[in-house]
Amino acid sequence: MFRIYPAIERTLLTLWIGGLWVVGFVVAPALFAKLPDTATAGSVAGSLFTIMSRIGLGCAAGLLVIGWLQGSCQARRWQLLVIAVMVALVVLGESVLAPMISELRATGQVASPRFGQLHGLASGVYLVNCVLGLVLLVTWPEVERTGSRSL
Repeated sequence: MFRIYPAIERTLLTLWIGGLWVVGFVVAPALFAKLPDTATAGSVAGSLFTIMSRIGLGCAAGLLVIGWLQGSCQARRWQLLVIAVMVALVVLGESVLAPMISELRATGQVASPRFGQLHGLASGVYLVNCVLGLVLLVTWPEVERTGSRSL
C-alpha cells in the first residue's frame, strides 16, 4: 500500500494546483472574453472558484492524511506548512471575501470602490495560492525507487 501513496500524492497535487491555474488563468478570462454579459461571466467564474476551493480542501486533507500514514510529516514539515497556509487562504477567500463580494453583487454595487477592493484582494489571495502551489509542485520530494522497471 505504501508504494501507491506517492502516486496518490502527485495526483492530488496535480488536480489541485493544475485546477487552480486552469480555472484562474484560462477558464475565467475566457468566460469574460466570450460571454456578452459580465454578470453571467462573474457568476459562473465565482461558482468555478468555489468548486476549486472545495477540491483544494479535499486534496489538502488527502495530502495531510497520506503524510501522516507514511510517517513523513517530520520530513515534509516545510511542504505541510505551505499546505496549511494555502488552506487558510482558501478558507479566507470562501468564508470571508466571497460572501462580502456576493453581498455587494446582490445589492447592485459591482461598480463601487469597495467591490473593486474586495475583488482585488480575492484575486491576490488566489494568485498567492497559485504561486504557493507551484512551489509545492517543484519542491515535493521525489519518490525513491528501488530496482528498475522499463516501460
